[in-house]
Amino acid sequence: MRMRRHMQEQHESSHGIDLAPMLDFVLNLLIFFIITAIFVKESGLIVNRPTSFEQSNEKTETIAIEIYDTGEIFVDNRVVDARAVRANVERLHAVNPDSGVLILADEAAPTGTVVEVVDQVHLGGIWNITFSTSE
Repeated sequence: MRMRRHMQEQHESSHGIDLAPMLDFVLNLLIFFIITAIFVKESGLIVNRPTSFEQSNEKTETIAIEIYDTGEIFVDNRVVDARAVRANVERLHAVNPDSGVLILADEAAPTGTVVEVVDQVHLGGIWNITFSTSE
């Protein structure tokens, strides 16, 4: 009779699930992700903003590129394709080698179009780019 009661107690105590190993595993994962998240470096654009407005007496012309919310691109008051921006920038830069580029983009302009225009300007040999939003 004693034997039967002892066997029943062992059987009743094994009904629950032991969660301790799972909690240890989750805690180790949490510590791992916290430690690795510190070493992840996010990439971004480095923007040099002017600290003060300096006005010079020199008259330097800028190449104005306008990008509208429809995705249309205007260079020198003419509608151009994104692939033709490079040729137009090279032509205008040959006339005035000290010129920079002013990109006037509408607030609702497609970001992909703006990035494509910047890439074409870089391919045209100009790295002096100023960004502004059009009214």
